[in-house]
Amino acid sequence: MDYFVHPTADVEEGAQIGAGTKVWHIAHIRNSATVGADCVIGRNVYLDAHAVVGSRVKIQNNVSVYQGVTIEDDVFVGPCAVFTNDLRPRAHNTDWKITPTLVRRGASIGANATLICGIEVGEGAMIAAGSVVTKDVPPYQLVAGNPARPKAWVNWQGEIISRDMDNPPKQ
Repeated sequence: MDYFVHPTADVEEGAQIGAGTKVWHIAHIRNSATVGADCVIGRNVYLDAHAVVGSRVKIQNNVSVYQGVTIEDDVFVGPCAVFTNDLRPRAHNTDWKITPTLVRRGASIGANATLICGIEVGEGAMIAAGSVVTKDVPPYQLVAGNPARPKAWVNWQGEIISRDMDNPPKQ
């Protein structure tokens, strides 16, 4: 193995994990999940069947990444962030359909943020802690609140470079 798995973690046979990745305490990675190289999978993280995580991704403690969620390279997911995959959840519905969510390269998702399925978070975008994201977030936009609303434009390092929401800066 060219990756680390803590003895309390459960990595099912068939899961694909890239070199240099670290899977920490009581994490659970399902059999058809894919995790890229040099990732950090925090304590009590659950990666569902067919979940896709790129390389150099940091998923902090207590996050569940469900089937239908794709996280590209260099993404940060803060503690207790929530992904959904069902637009109309009902315990009695046996015919539900997965609604995909895409988090593009370099995006950051703050602690306790909730992402409603069916959205795309653009490259380099930032979602503030505690936000509820109900629609797409353009590249390099900072959103905050419930529901999340545009607040600023950021650069690759996450620094605010403009608060003029009508004129996205050139990246």
